Amino acid sequence: MTNTDFYGIYKAMCEKALEAYPFSGAPETSVKAMRYSLLAGGKRLRGVLALGGCVCAGGRAEDALPASCAVEMVHAYSLIHDDLPAMDNDTLRRGKPTNHVVFGEAQAILAGDGLLTEAFVSLSSIPDPSLAAACVCCLAEASGSAGMVGGQVMDMEKPSDAGAEWLREMERRKTGCLIRAAVELGMICAGADTDMVRRGREYGTHLGAAFQAVDDILDVTGDEKSMGKSLGKDRDENKLTAVTLFGLDEAVDMARRETALAVEALRGLGHEADFLRQTAEKMLKRVN
Repeated sequence: MTNTDFYGIYKAMCEKALEAYPFSGAPETSVKAMRYSLLAGGKRLRGVLALGGCVCAGGRAEDALPASCAVEMVHAYSLIHDDLPAMDNDTLRRGKPTNHVVFGEAQAILAGDGLLTEAFVSLSSIPDPSLAAACVCCLAEASGSAGMVGGQVMDMEKPSDAGAEWLREMERRKTGCLIRAAVELGMICAGADTDMVRRGREYGTHLGAAFQAVDDILDVTGDEKSMGKSLGKDRDENKLTAVTLFGLDEAVDMARRETALAVEALRGLGHEADFLRQTAEKMLKRVN
């Protein structure tokens, strides 16, 4: 089977698990608001990477489903909050009105809070307590103030002299940490040793950097209909991105370099790592 076949299989597994997630005890309004964003579609890259990371480390994809759901819940929560008027003030996400447009700001905030908390409930269902604890620590580090939340704070408080170093650190936190964690979570679920998790962390770090560079490029060159979100806001709002700082050609070169480093991190691993290698290479083709 091709990378596309495996991606489709992993994505379908993740989607099915998310659709079946019970949200036990939650008020009906909260469930509707959480599911509205959680089940709105998208590439499911993070959830798929958790499953692929597990297989790369010798596990079964099924073993990482709680982690796959958890990382997608955190991602969905982050998008709900990013779209709020107090943040990016976006009204379109994945081709649909954003959560606060449909449910109001208060319910959107609570839906995001609920998804973040449910992510850790999902991880608690991992049968091995030691693996569950390791996954909780991994996701908390990636999504908290030292990771994704910290990146959002940096983005909101951009200093006037912000340059390349600031941009790399902000994007590493805001986008890269969760992508990196997705791979790590999958490998942890497989019971991977320290060296394997280190490789996964390195792969995910460079993949996250490549992903963000590609995202910056597509904000300029992409099609709004196919992307399912408003484009051109980075330029219109004078945001610092790889494209606005370095130019389009250098941003493309950056995406290529980071992709090559991601693939290099998997050097010496067997065919079990093919999916992760090919996923990185395929993502780059979106701008080549």
